[in-house]
Amino acid sequence: MREKHHLELTQVGIEFPTPKGPFTALQDVNLKINKGEFISLIGHSGCGKSTVLNIVAGLHQATTGGVILDSQEVREPGPERAVVFQNHSLLPWLSAYKNVELAVKQTSKGRSKQEIREWVEHNLALVHMSHAADKLPSEISGGMKQRVGIARALAMEPKVLLMDEPFGALDALTRAHLQDSLMEIHASLGNTVIMITHDVDEAVFLSDRIVMMTNGPSATIGEILDINLPRPRNRITLADNVQYNHYRHEVLTFLYEKQRKVEPVIAVASEKVTKVEDAKKSDAA
Repeated sequence: MREKHHLELTQVGIEFPTPKGPFTALQDVNLKINKGEFISLIGHSGCGKSTVLNIVAGLHQATTGGVILDSQEVREPGPERAVVFQNHSLLPWLSAYKNVELAVKQTSKGRSKQEIREWVEHNLALVHMSHAADKLPSEISGGMKQRVGIARALAMEPKVLLMDEPFGALDALTRAHLQDSLMEIHASLGNTVIMITHDVDEAVFLSDRIVMMTNGPSATIGEILDINLPRPRNRITLADNVQYNHYRHEVLTFLYEKQRKVEPVIAVASEKVTKVEDAKKSDAA
């Protein structure tokens, strides 16, 4: 009997129209995810990580192949898939409480006012933001804004939590605290998480599997690395863990050797140096 997976991406590809013709961003992306897994997508800029996430979210429609969530084809956005972006996207005129409440009211038909209040408070408590429930986004830090954004997403009770570099704009210490909180929430709820990151340590620390993308165009999955580290994980203990550092090395090898990417800025800088040298030779002549 064929094993049933929670979420399946099968032969996913997507083209975008350009003045020069179709641009193939993704090609032959195949991925099977079990319920409760924490998956990280990592790769160089332009490798299609966000495009994969947007297809799962239903914000983009695949040109070829498709996505199945619990036996249902994904064709459009839905409350069973919540997205947390790098920018918190909170409504600035609403308090932290009201921002979460808005999401609950949109997805929780039939709940009483008391039930809604309790659910909002529960999700703010999950991200340690109960103390700032009445604060406006302008009155709280960037890390606190992201906590509220995560609470808002969790309050929708999604089957899959999609996170597009949720901690990318935060300082290192705030980022570490939020990683710890996310790990606690994942352990508590057992929800399925797909997270985009550029941070190798973050990917290894949080993930069950790391999906490494090849460079675009026509990007696809290059390698998948299983992270067999016991949970809960402690970043201080892991710093000297041989297996942890082996996983880091595997991801770094993929990114900087197997998929080595020379940024265009390097070529531009080189070109400028060449022109300066040519100008000096000309002046000398």
